[in-house]
Amino acid sequence: MTIDPKEIPVPKLHSYLLSAVAPRPIAFASTMDKAGNVNLSPFSFFNVFSANPPILIFSPSRRGRDNTTKHTYENVKERAEVVINIVSYDMVEQMSLASTEYAKGVDEFVKAGFTKMASERVKPPRVLESPVSFECKVNQVIELGQNGGAGNLIICEVLLIHIADRVLDKNHAIDPQKIDQVARMGADWYTRAKLGTFEVAKPLTTIGIGYDAIPKGIRNSRILTGNHLGKLGNVEHLPTEQAIAAMGSEPKVTAILTGLDGNVDQQVIELHKLAAIYLDRGEVMNAWKVLLQP
Repeated sequence: MTIDPKEIPVPKLHSYLLSAVAPRPIAFASTMDKAGNVNLSPFSFFNVFSANPPILIFSPSRRGRDNTTKHTYENVKERAEVVINIVSYDMVEQMSLASTEYAKGVDEFVKAGFTKMASERVKPPRVLESPVSFECKVNQVIELGQNGGAGNLIICEVLLIHIADRVLDKNHAIDPQKIDQVARMGADWYTRAKLGTFEVAKPLTTIGIGYDAIPKGIRNSRILTGNHLGKLGNVEHLPTEQAIAAMGSEPKVTAILTGLDGNVDQQVIELHKLAAIYLDRGEVMNAWKVLLQP
């Protein structure tokens, strides 16, 4: 098959480009507008392009469907600073949740359940959970076009690098097994650097309830991981009371609720374990029905 880019629709071209040019690292970019509103969003049009000076470039493209620009692009035009956070596997579901197109002014740190850490050289905060964060000044913004799908190159100079001790080896080099990065493939596919491909549904047309809407007792679970919570926060609505009650009649749930000698704490732990099984299978609503048992 041979394709002339000018002869196919832009969405189809976009799909071919992203499926072929992969895996792509992810720039989890934290920016701030002049009013102090923080935005956190991932971009896979990203890489390192120079060591002296240290330069990273990422591109928040114009939206193909309506030719609007993204908050990240608008923010760096107002305040020429960004923190680029690297994404590891244990934060990928929450990162995906942060890609939801929330309204301007909505804080994705809160919606996706990430922890803000004050930066030292720039105003936007960094992501505590990220294994590596780059505090950067924006040297230049290059607009590649004015039509939907056109890229906007954000050329960033690294001012300061934060590396979590947990990803270093005995020689203080980054251990590729410990850092456990993920990268984007085509469509909904990702790859895990030390394992292989896996899939995370991208919230293109949905608005998840967010990490902040998850009840505190679930957010503070000793069983559920950040990826589990990211999946829970990505639903648009919670199950109905009738659906929750019906799940309570399921044998596994009934056994937990009526057993364990009435030990409420242990019942919660077992419910969370069961919910984790559903989440690992991709059955998110069933997990919610388990977690919301009275």
